[in-house]
Amino acid sequence: MSNPRFENPILVQADSAGGTFEIADVQTCNDFLLRRWPGKRGDKHRAALQACMDTASGKKLASNARKAFWAAAREAGILINPV
Repeated sequence: MSNPRFENPILVQADSAGGTFEIADVQTCNDFLLRRWPGKRGDKHRAALQACMDTASGKKLASNARKAFWAAAREAGILINPV
């Protein structure tokens, strides 16, 4: 399995105290989704997990995983950077 990097990292709120966490590659993204996700685990969360698996196995580009994670983070209200 490969660990492609995102062209532009995503900053998310990591905890209720306002700490931030940088998601810069597929492995970190997947780990955050599985172990640190603060919100509900709905359809966008599942889509982001699937996109990470598809990217790690070489089926999709890292930009797909980034886009899916961005959408899930936005829905959960933890997204810090707007792009």
